[in-house]
Amino acid sequence: MAENNNNIYKKLGVSSKKEDVHLAIKSINKGLFPGAFCKIVEDIAGNKDYCSVFHEDGAGTKSSLAYMYYKETGDISVFKGIVHDTIAMNIDDLLCVGATGDLFLSNTIMRNANIISGEILSTIINEYESFSKKFSKYGLKILTCGGETEDIGDLVKSISILASVFTRLKRKDVIDASNIKSTDILIGLASSGKASYEDEYNSGIGSNGLTLARHGILSHEYYKKYPECYDQNLDENFVFFGKYKLTDMIDELGLTIGKALLSPTRTYAPVINDILRDYRNDIHGIIHNTGGGQAKILKFGKGIKYVKNNLFSIPKIFKLIQKSSETQWKEMYSVFNMGHRMEILCDESISLEIIKIAKNYRIDSKIIGYCEQSPIKGKNVLELKSEVGSFTYD
Repeated sequence: MAENNNNIYKKLGVSSKKEDVHLAIKSINKGLFPGAFCKIVEDIAGNKDYCSVFHEDGAGTKSSLAYMYYKETGDISVFKGIVHDTIAMNIDDLLCVGATGDLFLSNTIMRNANIISGEILSTIINEYESFSKKFSKYGLKILTCGGETEDIGDLVKSISILASVFTRLKRKDVIDASNIKSTDILIGLASSGKASYEDEYNSGIGSNGLTLARHGILSHEYYKKYPECYDQNLDENFVFFGKYKLTDMIDELGLTIGKALLSPTRTYAPVINDILRDYRNDIHGIIHNTGGGQAKILKFGKGIKYVKNNLFSIPKIFKLIQKSSETQWKEMYSVFNMGHRMEILCDESISLEIIKIAKNYRIDSKIIGYCEQSPIKGKNVLELKSEVGSFTYD
């Protein structure tokens, strides 16, 4: 695979930049705060002091991985983790615009009913209720509003789950990433470890890049065993071309390969709620490193050079993915979070207080970089200095 290790993600039919998506929506109205992390529109109730946010996201192909692990082990609890992924991917995006109020949530389950049983369905639906209740005690009230189960085996070969969330907030409370300054520092919140509100160690994988992670780390023995878990149009050389079985143990983490890949996406809701309670007016931007990985930040701010020169050590799961798939490190950083999934941009004067709040929840946090004026007028640039090399993205 070494000779073919350029842009593996694209060869698997996925784009971290989603150029075609951005082209399709380029003429669509960007809402009240075009530079914000999420689209924000007029208040549903017509109050000029408020605005509304409606958002949708899911666990992506991680759902398919959960199905494979369940078939291999009989461990149905992995579907609970997929629910956590789906909720976290939504609420953490909303946190980036400062939305910490009551959230209305609706879920969508798309399945092939011939292979996804009613027991799996029940596990997923009930976990939406349980997980939502759990986080109400951290100041984030989630109101579950039902959902839709679609039995569409002609379209979905195994299972895909999504959720939609809606909330309102005061316009004056919006975190607008267009306010990022060339004098700001970047604070990173680690994606791995065990936060005080998590039940088990988190590998840090999140819910992005799982197409590359699945195929790049798992053995080709799954090619014939699970034809329902990959695109039949893909080159066979890029389907499950890795070195490991789902049940192989990662001694360093005390997790199997499958459980490490299925670590539920960490939500930073308790941390961000506390930060915004005390420092909302001092925060210039919050970036959720999802699609695009460490290069996600390039989409926000104006004429900024982002320098990330003090990154977290690369979590074990990403080292395994890279070694098994032989993906170039530069691509790894543009697909995965690689150690921290949430970034806060602010003046350095409040950095110690923010880091302290994160550590109250046993989440490692530190200044991972800084901003300066971009050398290219009107264009953002990212200079990333890591333990495996230095890379530039624009």
